Amino acid sequence: MLSKRAGKIKPSPTLAMDAKAKAMKASGVDVVNFGVGEPDFDTPDNIKEAAIKAIKDGFTKYTPVGGIDPLKDAVIEKFRKDNNLEYARDEVIVSCGAKHSLYNIAQALYGPGDEVIIPSPYWVSYPDQVILNDAVPVFVKTYEKDKFMLKPDVLESHITKKTKAIILNSPSNPTGLTYDKKTIEGIAGVALKHNLYVISDEIYEKLTYDGFTHISIASLSNEIKARTLVVNGLSKAYAMTGWRIGYTAGPKDIIRAMTNIQSQSTSNPASIAQKAAVEALTGPQDFIKTMLSEFDRRRKFLVTELNSISGISCLTPTGAFYAFPNTSKLYGKHADENKVSSSSELALYLLEKASVALVPGDAFGDNDYIRLSYATSMDNIRKGVERIKEAVNRLKQA
Repeated sequence: MLSKRAGKIKPSPTLAMDAKAKAMKASGVDVVNFGVGEPDFDTPDNIKEAAIKAIKDGFTKYTPVGGIDPLKDAVIEKFRKDNNLEYARDEVIVSCGAKHSLYNIAQALYGPGDEVIIPSPYWVSYPDQVILNDAVPVFVKTYEKDKFMLKPDVLESHITKKTKAIILNSPSNPTGLTYDKKTIEGIAGVALKHNLYVISDEIYEKLTYDGFTHISIASLSNEIKARTLVVNGLSKAYAMTGWRIGYTAGPKDIIRAMTNIQSQSTSNPASIAQKAAVEALTGPQDFIKTMLSEFDRRRKFLVTELNSISGISCLTPTGAFYAFPNTSKLYGKHADENKVSSSSELALYLLEKASVALVPGDAFGDNDYIRLSYATSMDNIRKGVERIKEAVNRLKQA
């Protein structure tokens, strides 16, 4: 008999869609996959070489649970240089990816009955990590007209005596939108007023467009820094998804608890990946500019094309590598035996009839949208958008 805990959660919808698309592809179907949030760029050679050197040097043993000092120091310098934040080694932990970092936070902070505010739409793992730790996710809807930013007064209206924390994600997965400084300052004020923790997921920090400058909420004041856990990692900006290196900076008592928890689960992140991460953070950074320039080109093309399809509208993302078009005007239409009345049905229709994989918005808490990742080649984007156009044009009003 499985535990009650195991029965409360579901598999990641983004990874499930990716698996189905890959299964179709393996069977010979030419699938264009907009589903997975993974850069199509290869990990830079200097990072690979650092890992190879680590292997040749025999750096293949256990390391300290929370990461080697050179990597912690590289993380500390990154925060100082990029975010104007000062941390000590005992305020940093390195984990097996940003998802693991977030889970360690959930284990360290949440308890039975605690409420955790999650702006919607949200990354798929936030609610389940809250639920897995016997806490209660409280969803607060955000709106396209506000560029999907949570308004401070709306946040405050959802706070109760049980509220423990708020999860903030900017740049956002799935929307690709970013928070401006004024809104972040307002959220910080509410968090301090009610003594809340802020879990700030900044994994897409380096992937921003149109001159937008990322601001970490922890950098606003010493007071909010003391209530904030900043989560980041190497997966997105350095095309290192499989290397599984993420990190958290925050109050040392929480970091200590996270380290103790990690010691009883994964122990240290892979020693070789840690050496590679040091090179990623301290070595040449030109790769990010090159990748970002290409993402920017794809972003502009994809959004223009999506907005040219009747029944679809899409804000221009200012960060990450996702487009989050509104497809609600298509609901209620059909093509032969295929009825489209939700984002999931639309996603299934496009996968089965157009061989295009993407993620339905209901996986992120908003059924009016779908998510497309443009972390794929321009050729794939062109081909995929053309297929979407043709499939949508076949839909008729019921």
